[in-house]
Amino acid sequence: MNYRHSYHAGNHADVFKHAVLLRMVRLLQRKDAPFCYLDSHAGTAMYDLQGEAASKTGEYVDGIGRLFDRDDLPGLFADYRDAVARHNPSGSLRLYPGSPQIVADALREQDRMILSELHPEDAATLKSQFDSQPSIAVHERDGYELPKAFLPVAEKRALWLLDPPFEKTDELDRCVEMVQLAIQRMRQTVVALWYPIKDERLLRGFYRNMSEAGLPKVLRIELSVRPTDTRLGLNGSGLMLVNPPWPLWEELDVALPWLAGMLAQSGEGGWRMDWLAGQP
Repeated sequence: MNYRHSYHAGNHADVFKHAVLLRMVRLLQRKDAPFCYLDSHAGTAMYDLQGEAASKTGEYVDGIGRLFDRDDLPGLFADYRDAVARHNPSGSLRLYPGSPQIVADALREQDRMILSELHPEDAATLKSQFDSQPSIAVHERDGYELPKAFLPVAEKRALWLLDPPFEKTDELDRCVEMVQLAIQRMRQTVVALWYPIKDERLLRGFYRNMSEAGLPKVLRIELSVRPTDTRLGLNGSGLMLVNPPWPLWEELDVALPWLAGMLAQSGEGGWRMDWLAGQP
């Protein structure tokens, strides 16, 4: 495994993914009952945007950098920006929290978190970060093993972020298989599967497989910063949300057009939201 997220921390894909993830956590917490958060490819808890890796790419400038100082953010994104700002008390953007830290900050006393990271150095960093928090477990293992290893959870409610590096050509197929396994083992699991959009034509089989996977509810949401039929790198990203909590889709119908315009890098940004299975 060669992927290191430190080069891409805080980019447009992180803004999209982490804002939606945090909102899903908030919606699950409307009930007092505990839930367990699982993160399959956790990376590290915190990234230095002025460090060597992030400075080399500067991707955060066109991501969190465009939102951080604004005071007109829609509620969903204001909450996310505040989650980043709490780690930058000076008011200057320097540190960016990854998904483990964003969720850890939001956990209640009754909630629990399971993190998986295969890269030895990043796994060690995670363990050091959360060593004093007994409700957070860190495992140095293949994140695709999480459903079989930990589902069903004792809390009877689970939110799983499946966020692979997509270094292998078969990872989309493997993602579909693991989501199916998760739902087979615990049908009420809420899944957020992130995927890159480089050339949308390459995703057609993935879309079909997700729609035919026998999953209870599948909401597809996508954000693009450039036309998705170009080959300029990461043109956008998507989330396949299985069993998304209500009223997330109603909130995103308002929030996503705003974000697409805010993060566009070439002309107008684009967005899409539709149900591939089980529309309410």
